[in-house]
Amino acid sequence: MLFTHDTTTALQAAVDLVNTAEPPDTLTTAEQLDAWYAGFGYTGRHEGSAAELAAVRDVRPQVRELLTSERDHGVALLNRVLAQAAAVPQLVRHDALDWHVHAVAPETGLATRILVETAMAMIDVVRADEGSRLSVCADDGCSGVVLDLSRNRSRRYCSTACGNRNAVAAYRARRAAPS
Repeated sequence: MLFTHDTTTALQAAVDLVNTAEPPDTLTTAEQLDAWYAGFGYTGRHEGSAAELAAVRDVRPQVRELLTSERDHGVALLNRVLAQAAAVPQLVRHDALDWHVHAVAPETGLATRILVETAMAMIDVVRADEGSRLSVCADDGCSGVVLDLSRNRSRRYCSTACGNRNAVAAYRARRAAPS
C-alpha cells in the first residue's frame, strides 16, 4: 500500500472533485454534491444547500492547485491552507473506519474540510516524494487531473473515455499509415 487509507481516499476525492469542473461540469446540483459526499465517505456538517454547493464549486481551483503544483510551491500552499483553517490534526475513529486523521471540527463547512483534507493528504505525498503520482491528463483536449496509484506508474489519462479516445486515434493513425 502506497498511502494510508485516509490519504488515498482524500486524494481520490480531491481528484474527482477537481475533474467535475471539466466540461461538461458535473457538479451543478445539490444532488450531485450529495452523491460526491456520500461516495467518498465524508463526515461532518453537510447542508446540501445552494450556498454549500457554491462554496464547494469555488474551492475546486484551489484543490487543483494543491494537487498539481510543483513540490516547493505546493508546500507553501498547503501550509497556508492549514494555517487559515487553524487545522489541528487529531486521530479519530468512527463508523467502520479505524484510527485516521481529521484536522478540523465536524461542524466546519464542507468546502474548508475538503481543502484541509486535501492539504493533509498532500503532506503525505510531499513527505514520500510521490508528486509524480499526480499529473494532468495526457489527452491533448483534456486538463483533468490524474491520480496514479498503480505499481508501475503507467496511468496517463484521467478517465477511460480519454484513454479510449487516444487508443482509437492511435489505432486509426496506424491503419492510415502506408505499409
